[in-house]
Amino acid sequence: MATSRRAGGIGKRCECRATDGRLLGTACPQLKKKNHGAHFVRQELPPTDGGKRRTFRRTGYALVKDAQKDLTRLGSILDLVEDDPDGAVRVGDLLAAVMRDRTPIPEAAEVRRRLGVGVDLEGKMTMSQLFESWLGSKKTRATTTNGYRSHVRVHLDPGVGHYRVDRFGVGQAQQLFDAIADRADVVRAENAARHEQVQRAKWTKGGRPPAAERERLAAERAKLAAMPPFRKATGPATVQSIRRTLRIALNYAISKQVTTFNAAAHVELAAAARPKGLLWTDERVARWRETGRKPSPVMVWTPAQLGAFLDAAEGHRLYAFFHLVAYHGFRRGEGAGQDWENISFERRTVTVAKELVVDGWTAIETDPKTAGSAGTVKVDAGTIAVLLAHKERQEQERAARAAAGKPWADTGKVFAQEDGSWVHPETFSDVFREILSFTDLPPINLRDLRHGAAALVKAGGGDLHDAKVKLRHSTIVLTSDTYMELFEEYEDELTERAAAVVPRAGKVAEQPPKETPE
Repeated sequence: MATSRRAGGIGKRCECRATDGRLLGTACPQLKKKNHGAHFVRQELPPTDGGKRRTFRRTGYALVKDAQKDLTRLGSILDLVEDDPDGAVRVGDLLAAVMRDRTPIPEAAEVRRRLGVGVDLEGKMTMSQLFESWLGSKKTRATTTNGYRSHVRVHLDPGVGHYRVDRFGVGQAQQLFDAIADRADVVRAENAARHEQVQRAKWTKGGRPPAAERERLAAERAKLAAMPPFRKATGPATVQSIRRTLRIALNYAISKQVTTFNAAAHVELAAAARPKGLLWTDERVARWRETGRKPSPVMVWTPAQLGAFLDAAEGHRLYAFFHLVAYHGFRRGEGAGQDWENISFERRTVTVAKELVVDGWTAIETDPKTAGSAGTVKVDAGTIAVLLAHKERQEQERAARAAAGKPWADTGKVFAQEDGSWVHPETFSDVFREILSFTDLPPINLRDLRHGAAALVKAGGGDLHDAKVKLRHSTIVLTSDTYMELFEEYEDELTERAAAVVPRAGKVAEQPPKETPE
C-alpha cells in the first residue's frame, strides 16, 4: 500500500463477489492476473465530537492516479483545520457524509469558503446565518452595533433571512424594500384615519354635551378604541439606513468568499430628503396654534423665542447645559459627557473628547462618533460666566454632602447629579420638555436647540461655512442641506431690519401706489 499523511494511503483489492454477494477475497480465480482488482483510498478522519475514531474509505478506482488525486484532495481539506479542533470535527462530519452518500469529494477552496463563516458544511449559508456571523464579528460602538441588530431583527431577518446568500439577488432585495414601503404606507393611512376619528370623538363646544351627542360620542369612541394605535412609519431616511446595513453585511459575505455579488448596492430607493430647518415665524406660530401641526420636523426658535426659553430655564440646576447647547451647538451626548478638565476658562475653549450615549437604556461613555465631532470649541465670555457659576454651584453641592457625611462620586463631569454621578442623557430631554411646558413657546425638541446655534451664527453675520465650523459637521453639504432655507429666511428678516434703520419723516413709501385715472 502506498502510504500518505495522517494514516492514509492507496491500495488495491479484488472486488469480485460470489452469487450470495460476498467478496471472494483469496478464493477469486482472477487474483494471479496482473491488472485484476481496483484501487482504493483510505484516510483517517478527525474523531467525532465524542472522540470516536473514523476513517474515510472509497474504492473502485481503475487507475492509481485517480485514487491519488482524491487522496491529495482529502489531505488539502484536512490541512484547513490542522489547528482548529472545532473545525476539524465539522470537516470530519462533512467527509463522513461524502463517503456515506458517495458524493464527489469537494475542493478545499469550497470547504474553506463555507468553513470561514461558521455554517453547516453540508448546506449553504442563509441570510439569517450571515447576519448572525456578521453581527458577532462587529467591533463598532455598542450603539452602532445595536442599530444594526435592530434593522436585522425588525426588517432584514423576517424579510430575507430564509434566502441563501449565494442566490440572493437584486430582485429579492428590491422586494424587501418594496414591502417595507408598503407597510409604511399602511401605517400612515391608519394614523391618518385615527387622527380623523379622534376629531370625531371629541366634544369641542364646551360644557356637557346633550344626551343625543353623548350617545354619538360614545359610539365614535368605541370605533376609536377598535382602531390600530398610532405607530411610527418607516421613513425614507430609515430605509436608507436599512439598505446600508444590508450592504455592509453582504460586503462581509464577499470578504468571506460566501458570495461575489452585493445586491443591496443595486436596489432603487426613493431619495431621503434631509428635513429643512425653518424658523418659527409669527405666521407659522399662528398656523400651529390653529392646527397643532409643525411645518417641518426641524423647527428653530427666533433669538427672541430662544431668549424666552433661557429666561424660563435660568433657575434650573442644569441651565448651563441648555445654554451650551443653544449658543454653541453641542449635541446631547457631548454635553452629558463633558469633563471639567477639558474646559479652559482662560482661553475660553471647550474641548469635546467624550460622549455619554444610551445603549438600550444604559448610559455608556464613548469617544465621539467621528473625528469631526471631536474638537475644541471657542465660546463667548457670557458662556464662560455661566459655566463658572455652574461650577460654583456644583462645589457647594459637593461641600454640603461632605458636611452631611454623604459620599460624592468624583466623575469629573460638568453636568452631574447631586451626588456627582452621571446624569442620564434622557434626563436632559425630560427637563427640556418640562421647562418648555411652562412657557407659551411653539414646540421644538432638544436637538432643535442645537440647530438654533446655526441661526445665531447667521444672526451674528456668519455664513454657512461658519455654521459648519460651529456645529462640527463633516461637510458643508450637510450644513447646506439642513440650514440653507433657514439662512435664506434670515436674509429676508435682516434685509427688512436693515431697511427699517433708515429714518423717514413721512409714511409715503409705505403706502400703496394710487391707481392712475383713465
